[in-house]
Amino acid sequence: MRTVLAPFGFGLAVLLGTAPSALAQSPSDFTSAIRPIMERSCWNCHGEAVQLSSLDLRTREAALTGGDYGTAIVPGRAEESRLYRVVAGLEEPAMPMEGDVLTDVEVAAIRDWINDGAHWDAGTTTAAADAVAALEGDELTGARLAEAREYWAFQLPVQAKIPDISHLDHPLDRFVEHARRDKDLRAAPRADAMTLLRRAYLDLIGLPPTPEQTEAFLADTAPGAWERLIDRLLASPHYGERWGRHWLDVARYADSSGFEHDRDRPNAWRYRDYVIDAFNNDKPYNRFIKEQIAGDELDDASDETRIATGFLRAGPRVLFREKDNPERRHDYLDDMLATIGRGVLGLTVHCARCHDHKFDPIAQKDYYRMQASLFGFIETEYPLLAPAEAEAYRKKNQEIDAKQEALEEEVAAIEAPYRERMLLARLKEQFPEHVQRAVAKPESERTPGEQLLAVQMLSLGVPQKQVDAALTPEDAARLEELSDHIDAFEKARPEKPAMAEIVTDGDYRYAPNGFGDEIVGCPECRIPPDEPGSYRYEGPGPYKTPPSYFLIRGDPFSPGSLMSPGFVKVATYGDPPTVIPRPDGRTSGRRLALAEWLASENNPLPARVIVNRIWHHHFGRGIVVTLDNLGKVGEPPSHPELLDWLAVAFMERGWSIKAMHRLMMTSEAYRMASAYEHPENTERDPENRFLWKYRQQRLEAEIVRDSIMTVSGGIDLTVGGPPVFPYVPEEILASQAHGTWRNEPDGPAVWRRSVYVYRRRSLGFPFFDTFDLPDQNITAAARNVSTVPTQALTLLNNPFVLRHAQLFADRLEREVPGDVEAQVDRAYRIAVTRLPTEKEAAIARELVDSGSLVDFTHVMLNLNEFLYLR
Repeated sequence: MRTVLAPFGFGLAVLLGTAPSALAQSPSDFTSAIRPIMERSCWNCHGEAVQLSSLDLRTREAALTGGDYGTAIVPGRAEESRLYRVVAGLEEPAMPMEGDVLTDVEVAAIRDWINDGAHWDAGTTTAAADAVAALEGDELTGARLAEAREYWAFQLPVQAKIPDISHLDHPLDRFVEHARRDKDLRAAPRADAMTLLRRAYLDLIGLPPTPEQTEAFLADTAPGAWERLIDRLLASPHYGERWGRHWLDVARYADSSGFEHDRDRPNAWRYRDYVIDAFNNDKPYNRFIKEQIAGDELDDASDETRIATGFLRAGPRVLFREKDNPERRHDYLDDMLATIGRGVLGLTVHCARCHDHKFDPIAQKDYYRMQASLFGFIETEYPLLAPAEAEAYRKKNQEIDAKQEALEEEVAAIEAPYRERMLLARLKEQFPEHVQRAVAKPESERTPGEQLLAVQMLSLGVPQKQVDAALTPEDAARLEELSDHIDAFEKARPEKPAMAEIVTDGDYRYAPNGFGDEIVGCPECRIPPDEPGSYRYEGPGPYKTPPSYFLIRGDPFSPGSLMSPGFVKVATYGDPPTVIPRPDGRTSGRRLALAEWLASENNPLPARVIVNRIWHHHFGRGIVVTLDNLGKVGEPPSHPELLDWLAVAFMERGWSIKAMHRLMMTSEAYRMASAYEHPENTERDPENRFLWKYRQQRLEAEIVRDSIMTVSGGIDLTVGGPPVFPYVPEEILASQAHGTWRNEPDGPAVWRRSVYVYRRRSLGFPFFDTFDLPDQNITAAARNVSTVPTQALTLLNNPFVLRHAQLFADRLEREVPGDVEAQVDRAYRIAVTRLPTEKEAAIARELVDSGSLVDFTHVMLNLNEFLYLR
């Protein structure tokens, strides 16, 4: 929000986009030399939308007329012109008040321009309007569109003929072997059965197999044993925990809001559980996308699909009233578009916010059309009750609200004179006279600039303690009585039911905080008092989306034309609807149209993106390495025909992710050994791009923690529910003033799977951070993998690890008491799904004899083999 305390303001920031040479070419050339400075530094506060201090700098006549403090420009005499003097720092307050000061070249250009007569070039407005119109009208059509679609990612995928390689039956193996032959590479042999078993368990459910599960698999010698294993793991409730976590990275999920205050989101976990359930139930991916974009607009909308819209609001949020900070809405929309773009489309759509995309054929207009599809969103709470119960809950809260509001109005009326006197005294002491005048004027008599200034000043407020100290005894007694009544009504409220944090349509301009989540109650009902509308549309007539505009240079305070909804042109085939009207008229149908386009077989991107992600997680590297960028600056696919074959197969098999697991994991490519040395292969393909052996993968932070708890026997495998708070040292918590972390002692209550650990944006769980937890504020395509000393130190010294090493030793004592040799064998079976070699067994027995069983189990938790998928 702008802070304008001066009698003469020129905006917050100076955007240095004009080259010094251009400014120096012709001091009298307003269009090329002066207008860019005005446009970027002055007109936000002294332009069409806002005119602080009654000053308009858009035309020569307005500048000569001046504002509250006289003329801004004296043509021919820069030294006497207030405009020049404040930007040159010759007169207080220097402008701009925040951000970078003007360069010496820019100040000299303004001086010379004024000395030359301060002429506005003829046709300036038309030239600027033409430039803006050209920018807004820029879109791909005809030959330009056809040329843009020559790039592989913008063509609809088509299945190529499967290569004819007679000794291989699996279609994936034929594609992979065909590429290997082109590079003269030799494939690794198949891995042994126990290695494959461990690989499948960690890959699909993120937990190592137990010795009993290992024995059962090895005992199944009938044909199809591997396929049956995959089906059992896909049917496990822990599959959704493992693969849902991958999607939560994409969705930038967290349990807190981020930024300075990082407030708790007490019901965010319901979206996390929705994702886990969706994977467990093999919800078709196209339906999964539709529910997350427009779950409230579906014909069969339900509590589940409304919870799914938490995807849109999962990003960071600032605790500000959005209607007083309209730029925030554009930041949230940018977050949504970045997540949809990178997560679903594999495109950096958000790079077109301020200008056409620099590399991909994405016009700025495409960005604002997609933004228009989302623009009417509000964030609110939704009671998870039957309709009749929700209505009763709503009515009871409305009755209490009405009673409290009447009392609160009386409180405000008693306090108002005290607050006004204190605020005016503060303004008189700290701020210039024109600020005081703006605040003192009735709202109806203020100019737009004065209104903005007054809002800023009044938002300063007066501390409640100062008001209380100034009260007369009579007023203090009455306020105490009123407070008691308000508290009594609050205690009479019905118990708050289970709530979901959802997104729906409404008018953010009338919401109590602009995106609604301070509201308690039913989103279909509450109309904020004394507001000219409802944040949740009530009718009569169909809902009308608030207007959204093309923003010049992405600036919320520089609106261009009104925008209608639409999509990325280069990825749009046919003529899909941009609005799907809803029968109840309560939402716009714009998000539903966007969702249908995103999940369409006629969109060339989403199926490619998701099968590439699945491939990445199974094989350690995507066919396109840049998972969230299939655009021109992304990596080209290593196996383009295979990628398109998979994308089509995925759609033909009902957009089933589990079907893709079966297809990929039953290939020989997946079952190759990772321990395979071949000097010629290494020389020809050192990065293993063409998959001549299985690629080892370091387990993610959560799976490392889960594996430690599993082998110790301490893990709680309860599925779903509110987050848990494993112990974090108090000195770490004390380093931050805000944010929630309800420290619980390290013990069984917090030894749940790591997907259920509370996600705080401002403070990642330290164990997870050590093992490369991604930034929880933005969509994360793939996790970074580092090897740093703190990882080894954590596994050696962390109290959590030490305690589970002890529990692991206790488990061995229970299961094979008194027999060190048997304990060593069982420890290897439990921790790394194999028997020790003779050398390993001898070293282990020596360690137990010279130290303790705990020393040995602690070493097992530090093995590289324990930390890697092999």
